Amino acid sequence: MTDTASQAREGLSRRTLLGRGAAVGVGISLTGAVGTIFGADSSVAEGSRRAGKAKTPPGYGPLVTDPQGRLSLPAGFSYTLVAQSGETTLESGEKTPDRPDGTANFERRGGKGSVLVNNHEISAPGGNPVPHQAGLVYDDGAFGGTTNIEVDEKGNRIREYVSLAGTHNNCAGGKTPWSTWLTCEETEDVPSATNGLKQRHGYVFEVDPYDNAKNQDPTPIKALGRYAHEAVVVDPKTFALYLTEDAGNPNGLIYRYTPPRSALPLRRGSLAKLGPTDGKLEALRAFDYGTFVPDLSVAQVGTTYDVEWAAVPDRDATSVSTRKQFDVGATTGAPGGDVTRSRKLEGAWWGDDGFYFVSSFARNTDGSAAQHDGQVWFLDPEEDTVTLVLAFAYTPRDQDNDPDGPDNITVSPFGGVMLAEDGEGKQHLVGADDRGKAFFFARNELPGSEEFTGPNFSHDKQILFANVQVPGHVFAITGPWKRGRGNGNDDRGGRG
Repeated sequence: MTDTASQAREGLSRRTLLGRGAAVGVGISLTGAVGTIFGADSSVAEGSRRAGKAKTPPGYGPLVTDPQGRLSLPAGFSYTLVAQSGETTLESGEKTPDRPDGTANFERRGGKGSVLVNNHEISAPGGNPVPHQAGLVYDDGAFGGTTNIEVDEKGNRIREYVSLAGTHNNCAGGKTPWSTWLTCEETEDVPSATNGLKQRHGYVFEVDPYDNAKNQDPTPIKALGRYAHEAVVVDPKTFALYLTEDAGNPNGLIYRYTPPRSALPLRRGSLAKLGPTDGKLEALRAFDYGTFVPDLSVAQVGTTYDVEWAAVPDRDATSVSTRKQFDVGATTGAPGGDVTRSRKLEGAWWGDDGFYFVSSFARNTDGSAAQHDGQVWFLDPEEDTVTLVLAFAYTPRDQDNDPDGPDNITVSPFGGVMLAEDGEGKQHLVGADDRGKAFFFARNELPGSEEFTGPNFSHDKQILFANVQVPGHVFAITGPWKRGRGNGNDDRGGRG
């Protein structure tokens, strides 16, 4: 669908396409209502545009090289190293586990500080696994899970402890309206003679950030399906859950779970009580004015598709992966019928009364119909539409200065979004402000390190928490967020 056709479409007044920004040298474009897309007050944002302030450079200024060789930030910003895999210590005596990934923070009791629930994307023994604490283990043969990290209002570490163990490849997840964390296993592995697993994996588990007694005897939420889960969000009005799948051959799906009326309203403990076939699990089908769209990679920025949902025949994937229960390529007549796919469906965030989700990249070689270095979509559950709001240009020759492979996403309380890069070359936290201008906010300087993960803002808007998966660092970043361009320095460790 063209941008012109999208604008002419009836019923889109809430998402009228007001403008488009293109980032110079960063390869991102934006479409959509400035306030609606990025959570800023639209009247303020539009007023700034009319006043001619759009000439102000985006972001907080150029990155300043970190003398400690960890995290380069704009002038005026600094970081605290909250946790480090294999170095900092859990309250039970073991070292902080490896590979921190998806993370959410919750206001610490008493209102001072935060509790981080931190995934550990571990799929094999060795290194620093999540310790198997009594009562918190799902599978003795698995080594991923979550830790809870308490910090004070300045981001200084207070304590860290295991909140879930014995899960497999915990990647992203989602924060619930009732203040718990849903941690997702990005796997479809089942026990075999070679992998050491004793349970089937590929599930979602709920973690309480405050009361570890509620995390005893972890049970998978089988109603949400068994597949390579990436992230999940919850509609606080309807309690529908939307989930992404990071899988290939064939590419993954977007799912919607509708709880049974008898379970509503969802609250702490509701998901654990669901039976394995309770509610409805469905996969997204996109249409361009009645024409089925099999692959989201073909869309241009501003494209809006209608959405329908197709029931997943066997959500526990007893013998066939859920995504393979629908038509695949030349295969027809699968019980699920046609379904829309996308390569590397990654991070998700609920905001602006809808569901943001990320496609990390697409290549013709992975079966995608078109190529890109990343997309951000917005699904409107009231309109039953999905709109492409951000796109990363495909730039195979430039791996350091053009971002590629967006992964986890968070909406900034100051307007805009922050994306964790998981691509080639230098890895960044990439921001896009509420005028649609993109910028680099942080650069990973750690030698031999990997992707950024888990960006999220504290409840008081003072700290951006973010991780580097390998060698395993959890950072608390502070600075002049409201200024737009930082200045001055901070004498805490790792000035940027």
